[in-house]
Amino acid sequence: MKNLFLLFLGVSFLVISACEKKADITSENKTILNHVVMLWNTGDLTRADDLFATDFVNHDPNAPDVNDLEGYKGMIVMARTGFPDFNVTIEDMIAEGDKVACRWTVSGTHEGEFFGIPPTGKKATWKGISIYRFADGEIVEAWWSKDMFGLLQQLGVIPPPEQD
Repeated sequence: MKNLFLLFLGVSFLVISACEKKADITSENKTILNHVVMLWNTGDLTRADDLFATDFVNHDPNAPDVNDLEGYKGMIVMARTGFPDFNVTIEDMIAEGDKVACRWTVSGTHEGEFFGIPPTGKKATWKGISIYRFADGEIVEAWWSKDMFGLLQQLGVIPPPEQD
């Protein structure tokens, strides 16, 4: 009976230790993602190579050519050129295992070219969800879903829906 108790106690410590380690990694991944938000909000890309793996893969149906780290950094530059006051606000951040998902809102004033659209001077707000996968303390993959249709309507590129 004593050996069974010791075995149970040992297994319990291993489970608790594994849970604590998982919680630490999850917290670290969320911290890394907060640094990524700062990349978008400031346009300062000096830390980008530290946050992303060299073989990073980006999945964005609105920008299928933006599929690696250099393209991702270029997207930040383009967004901040089009919207110099570009600001991401994280609404929710949920982490599980090697992934962190966040629901976000972006706001900014369209003062420069953006996806070939000349400046309109209009303020715009759009929302989206991103999921990031981590390995060894770096982001290795990202998936995007964002309301580009709503953004284009706000900029006047696509007419708003007809009112009855």
